Amino acid sequence: MSDAAVLDIPADLQSLGDTISGLTLKQAKQLSDYIEEKYGIKPAAGGGAVMMAAPADGGGAAAAKAEPTEFDVILSSFGDKKLDVVKVVKNITGASLMDAKKLVESAPSTIKDHVSKDDANKIKAEIEAVGGKVELKGVG
Repeated sequence: MSDAAVLDIPADLQSLGDTISGLTLKQAKQLSDYIEEKYGIKPAAGGGAVMMAAPADGGGAAAAKAEPTEFDVILSSFGDKKLDVVKVVKNITGASLMDAKKLVESAPSTIKDHVSKDDANKIKAEIEAVGGKVELKGVG
């Protein structure tokens, strides 16, 4: 935020903002509960303004970062049943049996790029059901 934007905000709102940003997470939750009970105002999804108070605990960058919507599915290990994992990877990727075998043997390797959370979890479940180990890496 630029200094010019801060100067456009009335002093009483700046003071209120400074007070809120100094709250502990417990105090922010209590304030949120009070405002909801007293005025019927609920925080926006994800905590809204109350979540904005989180930087006071030193976790500002992490709190401001949104949850990823796309994931890379990474095979970290094929476990004891390599052939079963190869078959599942072949079906998931559409690769030839030989290419799927090479992909599995080169673990850790990316099986799918930029898939939705639901698809990533489905793929993870399929591979883990036959003994492989999978990691999901958020990318977007």
